[in-house]
Amino acid sequence: MNENELYSIGDVARRTGLSVSAVRYYSDAGIVTPTEQTPAGYRHYDVQAIARLEFVRTLRELDAGLDDIRRVLAGETTLHDLAAAHLAVVEEQTRRFQARRAVLRSILRQDTPDGQVVLMHRLVSMSDEDRERLLDEFWAEVSEGLDVNPAMIDRLSQTRAVLPDDPTPEQLEAWIELADLVRDEDFRAAVRSHLREEYSTEAGRIMSSSSMLDSIDEGTPIMAEAMEARRAGIPVDSSRARDIADRYSAWLSGVCGKPDCPEFRQESAGQLRTALELHGTRNTEADPHWDSPSTGPHDRYLDLVATINGHPTNDELVDMMADQVPYAWLADALTASASSSEPGTAA
Repeated sequence: MNENELYSIGDVARRTGLSVSAVRYYSDAGIVTPTEQTPAGYRHYDVQAIARLEFVRTLRELDAGLDDIRRVLAGETTLHDLAAAHLAVVEEQTRRFQARRAVLRSILRQDTPDGQVVLMHRLVSMSDEDRERLLDEFWAEVSEGLDVNPAMIDRLSQTRAVLPDDPTPEQLEAWIELADLVRDEDFRAAVRSHLREEYSTEAGRIMSSSSMLDSIDEGTPIMAEAMEARRAGIPVDSSRARDIADRYSAWLSGVCGKPDCPEFRQESAGQLRTALELHGTRNTEADPHWDSPSTGPHDRYLDLVATINGHPTNDELVDMMADQVPYAWLADALTASASSSEPGTAA
C-alpha cells in the first residue's frame, strides 16, 4: 500500500477484515478517526490508520474493552500491561473450563448421582490456595497436642496433592475422595490414632527423631546408587558393588547402633530379602478403602495424593519393586562383601 494514498471505508473494511459498520463505529467512538473526511461525509484512511484498525481488531478478538484499547492507543498504558491483565483473565477462564471438562468426563465415565455432581464441581473449582488451606487445616487438627516430633509431622504434611490444570477422570475422582476424607471426622481420628501409635511410643520417638530423619536422608543417595548399579548390570562381587555395600553397611550400623561386621551384613541382607518377600506375598485382593486391614489411613492418603500427582501408588510401587528397587541386588552385594573379607578392606 502507498503510504500517501487514502482509502475509502469500503477498502479499509476489505483490508482489515472488519465490517464497514465496525470501522464507522470505531471512528465515532474516537478509537481510530479517519485521516480525512470529505465535505460530502466520506471517510478516508491512510496506511497508519489501517494499521491501527488491524491492531484494534486483534485486541477486540482478545476481549479487550474499548476503554483499554483507547488507553493503549493514547499511550496511557502499555500493550505489555494490557496483555498481562488479560492473560490473567484468560488463564482463570481456562482453568474454569478445564474444571468443567473434567467434571463432564467423570460424569460420562460413570453414573454419577446429582448431589455428587454438585460436590464434584465445587471441589474441582477450588483454587490452589483453597486446596492448600484444606490440607493445612487437616494436618493441624490431626497433629494438635500429639507427643510427636514436629519435624516428622512437617515431613508427612509436605506430601501434597497438586491437581493438574487438565485432570484425568482418575485424578479428579482421587481429589474428590481425598477432599472428602480429610474433612471426615472418623478419618481424621484414624490418622491421629495412627500418628500416636506410630510415633508417640518410645521406639516411634527414636525413629521420628530429627537425628534419625537426617540419617534416613543420608542413606537415600546410597540406595539411589545401588539402583543405578543394578540397572547397569554391575556384578554384586565387583569393586563398585563392594564400595556401595561398605557405605550402606556403615550407614546402617550407625543408624542401628551395631558394629559393622560380616554377621551384621548377613543379617542386613536377610532383612532386605525378607522385606522383598513380604511385599511380593501381599494380599492384592484387599479392600482399597482407607479402613482396610492391609493399609492404614495415612497410606490411603498417600495413595490418593500419588494418583492426583500422577505418581505410582504404594501398591504400584510394590508391583514394580523387582525392577525398580535394588533390595535383592544390595542384599547379594552385602552377602558377597561379608564373605570375601573383613568389612572395609579390599577383596
